[in-house]
Amino acid sequence: MSYVFDYLQGRGAVFTVIPHPRIALADGEAHARHFSEDEVAQTLVVMADFGPALMVVPASRRLDLALAAEATADPNVRLATERELERQFPDYEPGALPPLSMLLLAPMYVDPAVAERETIVFAAGRQDVSIRMATRDLFGTDPVVITSLTEGRTARAAAPAGATERSTVTDVPSIAARLASLQLPKDPARPAP
Repeated sequence: MSYVFDYLQGRGAVFTVIPHPRIALADGEAHARHFSEDEVAQTLVVMADFGPALMVVPASRRLDLALAAEATADPNVRLATERELERQFPDYEPGALPPLSMLLLAPMYVDPAVAERETIVFAAGRQDVSIRMATRDLFGTDPVVITSLTEGRTARAAAPAGATERSTVTDVPSIAARLASLQLPKDPARPAP
């Protein structure tokens, strides 16, 4: 969780930390904290040919795997298993990944219903702590793709500054390679993978 706080503070982002009882489901978080379910975003991980990819959708909606396959240009995309999540993201509790592509070193796809929100609430790496912040501050500097990922959505939202909007992505492997090639400073408190 401190990785998330440190990352956001390092970017100069303004955010509010929201402690709450452990809640297994993202939509339960909205009810418990009295937020709109559309304001609460969940970050799901799919496995594509190029590796893991983050899918950010409203907690009130379900990821459509056909749309995820279209977005990643991989017809065999599937949800990551619990074991894959533990291996790829060992410092984060299941169901509590934050939507931070540069921190997690994975390409990120964001549903327009999330991108068009003024503010967003998301898990901070644990199921008992969330963060609320301006959506433009969250997605403004990270490489994200705004694309429909849930049913019942045909109109596209305006993309935040720095985001790419398209319905299919053909250069995802190059994004994944760019993210993987980043040389991040070593954190002595973080165990080696």
